[in-house]
Amino acid sequence: MNDPRQISAQTEKALDSNDIKIRARDVQVYYGDNHAIKDVDVDILDKTVTAFIGPSGCGKSTFLRCINRMNDTIDIARIEGEILLDGQDIYDPSIDPVQLRAKVGMVFQKPNPFPKSIYDNIAYGPRIHGLARNRAELDEIVEKSLRRGAIWDEVKDRLDAPGTSLSGGQQQRLCIARAVATEPEVLLMDEPCSALDPIATAQVEELIDELRARYSVVIVTHSMQQAARVSQRTAFFHLGNLVEYGLTSDIFTNPRDSRTESYITGRIG
Repeated sequence: MNDPRQISAQTEKALDSNDIKIRARDVQVYYGDNHAIKDVDVDILDKTVTAFIGPSGCGKSTFLRCINRMNDTIDIARIEGEILLDGQDIYDPSIDPVQLRAKVGMVFQKPNPFPKSIYDNIAYGPRIHGLARNRAELDEIVEKSLRRGAIWDEVKDRLDAPGTSLSGGQQQRLCIARAVATEPEVLLMDEPCSALDPIATAQVEELIDELRARYSVVIVTHSMQQAARVSQRTAFFHLGNLVEYGLTSDIFTNPRDSRTESYITGRIG
């Protein structure tokens, strides 16, 4: 019988041979005097779903927001260290945060469609970034994005209807379609299913699995079951520290750190 540790090591080696999409080194985040993220080093792979798990307030969403510079919008936030996207420092003064966020899409906890039609929700980003030269190209981007968001068949006959008229699960898939419309390379998801019912959650999880063929997906989730279902790699955060990071199967069945084991088994959380 094969030694599972040997199989795990072989899988890890195979994963590491993939391109590293995001490399973070010695990342510190401060909110005023509060040291929210401490000494985070992590390599996030391309075409992989990476889950960030940990108790409330542990820093997982704060670190996620560093990857597309959303913390820039908070006056008292200060970020130190280095975060590289395809080898380029995203905090370099020459980087335009608006352009960065086109490359690093984000889906939030609560579905937040714009108060516009379904069509205009998707078309908004491509229009701003000049991705379509004419209406025909824009129509093509809208259809392609809605298909990638696994919602085209449900909305194709009512593209002029407001995005807010959709159900919660449909709104979240619309927001995912909106995020991929600018052809990002990374998709960040901050608890994308926490406001959804079980059926809508299953649809979004299925969609996440399909999206990883095209994007590097990073998902923050409070649900360990969800992390186990959708991700290939998992990072466990606790009190602002990245405690452990590795193959999802290893984190859940053979954690190296006692704090990870305590969280997985429900003793802390």
